[in-house]
Amino acid sequence: MTAPASPKAADGPVEAPASGGGLDRGVLAVAMVVVLGAIMSILDVTVVNVAINDLAKEFETPLSTIQWVATGYTLALATVIPITGWASARFGTKRLYMISITLFVAGSMLAGLAWSAESLIAFRVLQGLGGGMIMPAGMTILTQAAGPSRVGQVMSVVGIPMLLGPILGPIIGGYLVDDVSWRWIFFINLPIGIVALYLAARILKRDAPKPTERLDAIGLLLLSPGLAALIYGLAKGAQMKDFTKTGALVPTLIGAALVAGFVFRALTAKTPLIDLRLLKRRSVAAASGTMVLFMAAFMGAMLLLPLYYQTVRGEGALNSGLLLAPQGLGAMITMPVGGKITDRVGPGRVVLVGLVVVVLSVAGFAAILEADTSYWALGGMLFVMGLGMGMTMMPTMAAAIQTLAHDEVPRASTMLNIIQQVSASLGTAMISVLLANKLASNLGTGAGGEIGSTAKIPPAVMKKIAGPMADAFQHTYWYAAGLLLFAFLPALLLPRKKADTAAADAPMPMH
Repeated sequence: MTAPASPKAADGPVEAPASGGGLDRGVLAVAMVVVLGAIMSILDVTVVNVAINDLAKEFETPLSTIQWVATGYTLALATVIPITGWASARFGTKRLYMISITLFVAGSMLAGLAWSAESLIAFRVLQGLGGGMIMPAGMTILTQAAGPSRVGQVMSVVGIPMLLGPILGPIIGGYLVDDVSWRWIFFINLPIGIVALYLAARILKRDAPKPTERLDAIGLLLLSPGLAALIYGLAKGAQMKDFTKTGALVPTLIGAALVAGFVFRALTAKTPLIDLRLLKRRSVAAASGTMVLFMAAFMGAMLLLPLYYQTVRGEGALNSGLLLAPQGLGAMITMPVGGKITDRVGPGRVVLVGLVVVVLSVAGFAAILEADTSYWALGGMLFVMGLGMGMTMMPTMAAAIQTLAHDEVPRASTMLNIIQQVSASLGTAMISVLLANKLASNLGTGAGGEIGSTAKIPPAVMKKIAGPMADAFQHTYWYAAGLLLFAFLPALLLPRKKADTAAADAPMPMH
């Protein structure tokens, strides 16, 4: 039995062999660097969410303005992700990864020093420009280091911060805002970023850039503004609770038209920004379709319980974050196991089992959620949801990537990250509107738009409206469960045996 490879100080780890087995020390060292960067970019989304009300008070700014601290970051992520594939080849993944972390850390420091709402929003956009490239660049580095036969295990490692972010973010953010200062929700990234940069310089393999590859400028001009306009329109529609109003409909239609133009460009250009022709392969197309439907439904559902805890049950941000912890525990149990099973038997069976568990848990919330539902029952349902999540998201990504050649991985990981970001934004916006409309219907007023202000309602009044409010959450969970059912359709096409992965490389028949 050979000794595991150890990382070199200058050149980085020796690239892992493509054979099966566990992850050696060299790959685990690379994984540590990637996870550090991913933790920063993912935690930052949820850490900031719990501070929005405090930021509005600090800068004496209405929520309709200060919410762009979160939305501006999301827009920047969606805008910059498309160039990651080209930039990885042009500059090398190690160099790109370190540049991304540097931008993110600089944006974090400036955001912590912000003097106005406008300056804070601008610095959050800078953060997003770096944060949008951290995850896809890191995934590319790690999957190339591990080799195709261990993609499932690699995806499990990368998925840890993706699952823990929504759990730890509210807890960390709630503590910092309540007991330290809102500025530290940004300053906390500085030490993590410095350590990540140092380890990346020491551990990651030396770059091999390909300067001859040209950037698809036309594709970039179509897709990046298209995604930005599309997400802006969806966010605006959620804010106004009506996607048909001019302020939401116009940017949404413009964004959709630009994205459609990009699709045509990507299918006809010689060297497109994102190679959508990869979707001709059954496994890539099935994984992408599953990801769209799953992320839209699941991320929308994840929005509901924290809001329920804070509005119906009167919990603070920190307590709400702590009450969400069972989901992370469930995911931590199944994620490593799901990755190993995926590498052995193929992702199809793992994903289908995971989807069944997630659908049952979301439907469970729809069945039991009331104004006085036991916290133990809710925690148990969250734990089950985490078990399903650990067997679904990363095995779905592995299904797409494990059939690709080494040089195709950067483009595929970029495409999958765009799908994740846009689908999550779409799902969150849709679930937000459904919940707000149902709240307004149940309460007979526009109270759905003031969901964050229930702390100001007198206890006697709150006792009367808690039931109708809980009913609105319950009703919205049924929509999320119904949308999740559609994810089974593409998931049925995922490879169910390891032997199927070779067949999955073949192009899908085009009609």
